[in-house]
Amino acid sequence: MPDFSFEKELIEQGYTNICGVDEVGRGPLAGPVYAAAVILNPSEIPEGLNDSKQLTQTKREHLYHSLIETANVSVGKATVEEIDDLNILQASHLAMVRAVAGLKGPVDHALIDGNKLPKGLNIPSTAIVKGDTKSLSISAASIVAKIRRDLVMCDLAQQYPGYGWETNMGYPTERHRKALQDLGVTPHHRRSFKPVHNILYQEKKLSH
Repeated sequence: MPDFSFEKELIEQGYTNICGVDEVGRGPLAGPVYAAAVILNPSEIPEGLNDSKQLTQTKREHLYHSLIETANVSVGKATVEEIDDLNILQASHLAMVRAVAGLKGPVDHALIDGNKLPKGLNIPSTAIVKGDTKSLSISAASIVAKIRRDLVMCDLAQQYPGYGWETNMGYPTERHRKALQDLGVTPHHRRSFKPVHNILYQEKKLSH
């Protein structure tokens, strides 16, 4: 279970505003990538914070609302166009930088989920592999990012029915791949991702 030890260590070193940062949506074939930055209030940390993937939908939603009430929370995203222009790693880092920039007040230190620090994050930072299972601030960020991205994908699912985005959130499930073949590529699909790229390439060959 994640705990507050990384944050405590930094507090002992004199840092006061420490944010956890995580992203959601690297693997999907469709939709933006989202990141969240969260500065927890040490005296009001919601019970049960964990990596968002370990939580039920109901628990995630409950914790999300608790975090909005008690913590300093910000969300950043990178669009499908940015993902295709930059690549998914750079785009997810861009979303992280935007999330940190949106926090209220100064940030002294960022705890980043993963093994790389985003370029353009001009504050002291620490990368923590599997950080969402180790640091409460990062697990809080994973919950916020997941909830916010899921809402967007459910909204897009109503505009583009048939791909199952309301349940697969744009990930390459069997239903989603079949719909890509049957219904084609939408403006929200990532053209740089192989399954999407291959379909566009097939269509191009057929049209010549």
